[in-house]
Amino acid sequence: MIAYMSSLQTVFSVLKEAQARLALENRAAKDKALAAAAAAIDRDRAAVLAANARDIAKARSGGMKESLLDRLLLNDKRIDGIIEGIEIVIAQEDPAGKVRAGWTLPNGLLIEQVTAPLGVAAIIYESRPNVTADCAALAYKAGCSILLRGSSSALESNKALVKAIKAGIEEGGGIADAVALADSGSRDEVSEILEARGWIDVVLPRGGKELIRRVVEHARIPVIETGEGNCHIYVEGSADIERAVEIIANAKLQKPGACNAVETLLVRRDALAALMPRLAARFAGKAELRCDADARAAICAAGGDGDAVRPTGLVLKDADEADWTTEFLDYILAVKTVDSCDEAIRHINRCGTKHSEAILTNDLQAAEQFRARVDAACVYVNASTRFTDGGEFGFGAELGISTQKFHARGPMGLEALTTIKYLISGSGQIRS
Repeated sequence: MIAYMSSLQTVFSVLKEAQARLALENRAAKDKALAAAAAAIDRDRAAVLAANARDIAKARSGGMKESLLDRLLLNDKRIDGIIEGIEIVIAQEDPAGKVRAGWTLPNGLLIEQVTAPLGVAAIIYESRPNVTADCAALAYKAGCSILLRGSSSALESNKALVKAIKAGIEEGGGIADAVALADSGSRDEVSEILEARGWIDVVLPRGGKELIRRVVEHARIPVIETGEGNCHIYVEGSADIERAVEIIANAKLQKPGACNAVETLLVRRDALAALMPRLAARFAGKAELRCDADARAAICAAGGDGDAVRPTGLVLKDADEADWTTEFLDYILAVKTVDSCDEAIRHINRCGTKHSEAILTNDLQAAEQFRARVDAACVYVNASTRFTDGGEFGFGAELGISTQKFHARGPMGLEALTTIKYLISGSGQIRS
């Protein structure tokens, strides 16, 4: 059939055959199977949590930093969130088989543009065992089979989750073979997936810069590229400063290891004096500020003698050029002074990763300029960047956040796993 062999060959073949059957399932059958999968995760949560505890212990002993350990952690609340996400997916319309457009030609041919499953998907991701359940549910509902390849740090958690999901799907009368986990832990698996032309229809990398770069550069199959999150918040003098401090704190401190956490704060010069002392007090003992000279001076100006008046516990360092392009994924915020909205936009378009960018302002003209000119998947006015998330957008779950400009952009839900096909109905027409 297809002259490609690997240690995952049997898995590829099973997924392809399962997808052909799954594409024929109606919404009721798919929803029943997903409901049973959610119930199985709930039933087996003790085993899932025990497996996750082993992953956490191994990662901590290996020196993984706390902000990244948080991405790996599962607890009862997070498992409840996984189950809720599956339930939201169940409640959504079936994305396949929807007629998007239709028209009749002068010769009588009826043409319909209809959504269809993408086919066999693979996702390669780091930590975040919740991604395992999210992507399995989205793929199944969209009529796609899926190969899940998580990181070795989450291997035990992923094995336990996939075991529960597959058992549940089978109990619900579904097609359990539509979900598979690449679980050898070998890095060779990634190369095998990327070379599986004819078996895997699309691959989605979800993780850090190096993982995404490897997938994009070496894949012989189509890629939906997710991006790292070097996200910015730009603050103008017209902004509500107290509210701005809380938005910035939320975007940095709530979950610094997330790709939608803010990494660089841009402050217009007319906002420095009001914002920086309050921000320094809010971040003292919680995160490190890496400031340019003007932002640092605004924190320390009151005392007239440099660092003497900075809040107790505040870690304050000088920023360098590398900080403007770094996704810290940690309790670190770079702060840069700008003289105009135009300068802020140019900096973001130069240094950003086209993920999530925000402006805090009460100037409607500046807000509209920012929205129109910033090149990013998600652009916010007076809100935290932390809302860039499939669950927060109402998708229930997400495959990842696409930073590219074709097929899908931003948080990817069910629609991202569909393509289109044209159905043409005739009555004997031939072309002259």
